[in-house]
Amino acid sequence: MTGLEFLRFAFSLPREQRPPVIGDLFGFEVQSLEEGEVSFSMVSMPSGANPLGTLHGGVCATLLDSVMGCAVHTRLGPGVGYGTLELKVNYIRTVPVDGRTLIGTGSVIHLGRSTATAEGRVVDADGKLVAHGTTTCMIYS
Repeated sequence: MTGLEFLRFAFSLPREQRPPVIGDLFGFEVQSLEEGEVSFSMVSMPSGANPLGTLHGGVCATLLDSVMGCAVHTRLGPGVGYGTLELKVNYIRTVPVDGRTLIGTGSVIHLGRSTATAEGRVVDADGKLVAHGTTTCMIYS
């Protein structure tokens, strides 16, 4: 299967039938899986709070890493893998942990033989930018 076919198959399975993934810890839900672009949503919860009582930055970083990496995965051929080499995140505003929906979208910028780059954005339900980032992925052929 291509990367896109694999992701569509894997996420079509009930959670109890697929291997656990990091997104399960934060309740990520697939919004879209297209070639070169992926969107996941999540709900901010108190279990994701930092000591100040707002959403921990690592949650948005995980959401960005997931959507950007999966966007790269959608462009890969059968049997080709990837891994994050570098992740850069910019935080724009704090997020309360009161059940707000966040949507992360990742898009491929460049796909080469040995590396790929992607960009991502996290917005709240009102479309306000919460965080954005870039990644470089190593391609394993």
